[in-house]
Amino acid sequence: MDKILISACLAGFNVRYNGSAKTLLHPALQQWRNEGRLVVCCPELAAGFSTPRPPAEITVGRYGDTRVSEGAKVIENTGQDVTERYLLGAYLTLKMAQLHQCRYALLTDGSPSCGSQTIYAGAFNGDTKSGYGVTAQLLHEHGIVVFSHRQIDRLTRRVAARE
Repeated sequence: MDKILISACLAGFNVRYNGSAKTLLHPALQQWRNEGRLVVCCPELAAGFSTPRPPAEITVGRYGDTRVSEGAKVIENTGQDVTERYLLGAYLTLKMAQLHQCRYALLTDGSPSCGSQTIYAGAFNGDTKSGYGVTAQLLHEHGIVVFSHRQIDRLTRRVAARE
């Protein structure tokens, strides 16, 4: 049975930067929960951030790249560089996913940790750009197939095809 790492905020926990959840309601999630497939994690909480916390966005690194490995930084709206803490959360989340042998991850798009299709553009003006968050990138690089919350139907089909 394939395990699925899921963002804690999608699972209904009030852990987002503003203290809210982003609860994802889908019949497959209830089924997977009942089957014991879901592994719930929040990379930011794993790294020791509090809830609520200042919003953070990824700035552009070398050659316009949004990957931390290419010089991008995670900056709070206060100006504080929190890149190292986001990396810590990413590595702790990867360790958890590997420990539970997660094949997939269902993550909150737009997040500087969990974004897998889009992230906020780094100017704190609401603009987004294509890119991976720090955790989503690391999971992807280690062979875990990452889906955004907008891709739940695609993930459902992928899981069903492997049954």
